[in-house]
Parts: sequence; structure tokens; C-alpha cells
Amino acid sequence: MSVIQIDKVSRWYGNVVAVNDVTMTIGPGVTGLLGPNGAGKSTLITMMAGFLPPSVGAVTLDGVPVWRNEQAYSQIGLVPETEAVYDTLTGGDFVRANAELHGLSQPGDAASAAIATVAMEDAAGRRIATYSKGMKQRIKMAAALVHEPAVLLLDEPFNGMDPRQRLHLMELLRKMGSDGRTVLFSSHILEEVQQVATHIEVVVSGRHAASGDYRAIRTLMTDRPMLYRLRSSDNRRLAAALIGDPSTTGADLDAAALQVRVVDFERFSRLVPTLARDLGIRLLEVSPTDESLESVFSYLVGRR
Repeated sequence: MSVIQIDKVSRWYGNVVAVNDVTMTIGPGVTGLLGPNGAGKSTLITMMAGFLPPSVGAVTLDGVPVWRNEQAYSQIGLVPETEAVYDTLTGGDFVRANAELHGLSQPGDAASAAIATVAMEDAAGRRIATYSKGMKQRIKMAAALVHEPAVLLLDEPFNGMDPRQRLHLMELLRKMGSDGRTVLFSSHILEEVQQVATHIEVVVSGRHAASGDYRAIRTLMTDRPMLYRLRSSDNRRLAAALIGDPSTTGADLDAAALQVRVVDFERFSRLVPTLARDLGIRLLEVSPTDESLESVFSYLVGRR
């Protein structure tokens, strides 16, 4: 049950600010780190792993700074976005070398167990140079898991994986999170973040933009109307009643449904059933149409 704390952290390279005054807490479970390219995700992950010091602020693991802390390194597994592997080694040799670097008493057994975890047994004897990108991602994952770390940090881990490999990794991340490990991963595939992460941290232009699950983040956006789809026994009468209420800013009616832009969800949620009852209209559907993580992400990027 390890916790990474990022406290007022900034990191710059010369005149370029990569991370700007970020504070967040990463605890047990699966956290998705979301942001566009160049948002500072990789820099944050590298600092969390202890391979890069913050220019200002502190990054700690269970209250202890991770930079130049050997004990912290032994508790963290890192899967970098770059293909940081030795192509001349076999997959098995690469993972075993990592086990030996961690000083494990039985490096061969540890390597075999980690390789089995990522379902790479059949390819363990092949040179990494012969691997596809997705296979390289999985062997890097095995190397990161070989010492059974309490914290796992993954930078774009789904890159290059086929659908079967992605499903396997998604299930593995869920299991590790449910087992109490602290897992953080970044991904540009928003649906995967939504499906795997129980908590999301959003970074835009080096700044911390939002925190929570994607629905919680969405409810913070009170300055942007939420779009709801309604179907009823009389969409036209319902639209006329809703347009006059301050909880909405407009509605579009087509042959199939009514699309309503909502600015006050609490008032709207009380209003719809009351109107339907008073007007004698039967409600068939009331559902949000833009609560996907894609919508949340687009909004957060657009307002920066």
C-alpha cells in the first residue's frame, strides 16, 4: 500500500517549462495519467520513478524522496515509452539481467515468473531484435515486474499492442490495482484509460488540470453545457417546456429524439420527471451523450 506524493513540483529545461507547479497524490489502485502530447506526462513519470529530480518541489514515496534513494528504486517498476531494451539479448536474458541488478536471490525463477505474467514464455528464447513493438512492450513490462514492486509506472504501455495484447494488459493492470499495488499509466487511447483506471489525473500544458474519475471531472465543468438525449411520448411538447427553463440553454428536435443542452444538472434532473408528469408525457429515455472521456479531454485541452 504505497503512495506517491507530488508536491508543488516544477521541472524546466533551460527556458522550457515541462511541468509547472503540479501537486497530486497517487495511491493504491489504477490511476490513468491523461494529457496531450507534450503535456508533461513523461517528465512526471520519470520524476516519480526517481530518474529525474524536480527543479522545484518534492516527489516522495511513502514520505521519503525518491531521487537518489536506492530503497525507493527497489519499490518501483518503470515501463518507459522508449524502447529501452538490448536488442542483442533474448527476452529471457533481458528480464533475468534486471532480476540480477535488483539482487534477487533466485533471478532465474523471478524472471520466469515475470515472463509468464505477461504471457511471453514462447518468445523468451528469441532475441529482442526479432520482437514486434507490442512484444517489446510486454518484455519491458516483465522486466519492470521482476522484483515485484509495490509501485508500477507505465508510460504509454499500450503502444504497438494488438487487440488481444491490449485486453491482456488491461486485465493485468486491473488485477494489480485490486491487489493493492499503486499503478499509474499514461495513454493517448482515451477509451482504454476510461476502461482501466479507477482514478484519472489530467495534465495540460504542464499543469494539473483535473482529478477524479471521468464523471467527477465532467461535473466540474459547469461553464459548459452537458448534452442529454431524451425520448418521450411527445418530444415536441417536452422540448417547448424545457426550453423555457433556466436549467437549459437550448434543444434540438429530430424524428428520433430530443437533444437538450443542460447547464444546471441538479435542477434539470428534478425538472424532467415533474414536467413529464404534469404534461402527461411518458419518458422513454433520459441519457447523457457526451460523458465519454474523449469529451472531457477535449474540453480540458480547449480551455487552456
